Amino acid sequence: MAIADFRLREVPLLSRVGADRADQLRTDVEAATAGWADAALLRVDSRSQVLVADGRVVLGSAAKLADKPPPEAVFLGRIDNDRHVWAIRGALEAPEDPDVRAEVVNLRGLGAILDDTSSQLVSSAVALLNWHDSARFSSVDGSPTRPARAGWARVNPVTGHEEFPRIDPAVICLVHDGGDRAVLARQAVWPERMFSLLAGFVEAGESFEACVAREIREEIGLTVRDVRYLGSQPWPFPRSLMVGFHAIADPGEGFSFNDGEIVEAAWFTRDEVREALAAGDWSSSADSKLLLPGSVSIARVIIESWAAVD
Repeated sequence: MAIADFRLREVPLLSRVGADRADQLRTDVEAATAGWADAALLRVDSRSQVLVADGRVVLGSAAKLADKPPPEAVFLGRIDNDRHVWAIRGALEAPEDPDVRAEVVNLRGLGAILDDTSSQLVSSAVALLNWHDSARFSSVDGSPTRPARAGWARVNPVTGHEEFPRIDPAVICLVHDGGDRAVLARQAVWPERMFSLLAGFVEAGESFEACVAREIREEIGLTVRDVRYLGSQPWPFPRSLMVGFHAIADPGEGFSFNDGEIVEAAWFTRDEVREALAAGDWSSSADSKLLLPGSVSIARVIIESWAAVD
């Protein structure tokens, strides 16, 4: 494998698939209602936190909430031999089994403690519920809307106009020299030593590749070439999709911080990055000159994949 064309070593945590999305049930009201009696319920509180126990998100009984899906519930799919799973925004409830020890966790802090099914359920639930929170009025005429399609749409009850969950695409890119060095940067709001990749939202009429080049030029002043796709990951904060790339730049070109978002950037060797990865992540108390993102982020997977190249 050429060093300048590495690939992701693994699927990013929030991109993993462990449940059947069963999208055909979103418009089959009878089937959705019939499955409610035995359905599992995922509760997400106002801070987008969930309960986790033994590496899995805690699911309660939907039937204990109501005798049918309430309007604000969102259908997430099927697990465990066709069991339906729904989610609601509401206070967290302790597991039904008193012997199960659960902890309250925010999606950003879940890391590798979740299995694939839980990762998919939580990321989908948080993204959908965040969208509903901000989409209660029509973007066309400001009229109140109501949930439809088992939480996967909102409809104007007067005109029938439907609106669907909005996704904001953003690029994230590892810039390297084609050899042993890569650029890591620090935003103004981040503590000292906390570095990551460069990222930014895609503008109207812009391709992903053009966005990569523009964002890197705007943020640190480098001109990149050979922009190559790596992978993607949902990032429901509140409703983004992170699209990962790597690109080559000239280390001889000086940095310039043009938009005020980035205050520090530097070229790091592969050995320096490997040492930082071994020290942990942003939450680590290690005395390392470089702290890197945690495992819930595609940034971590991209950095690990580059660092693993011989």
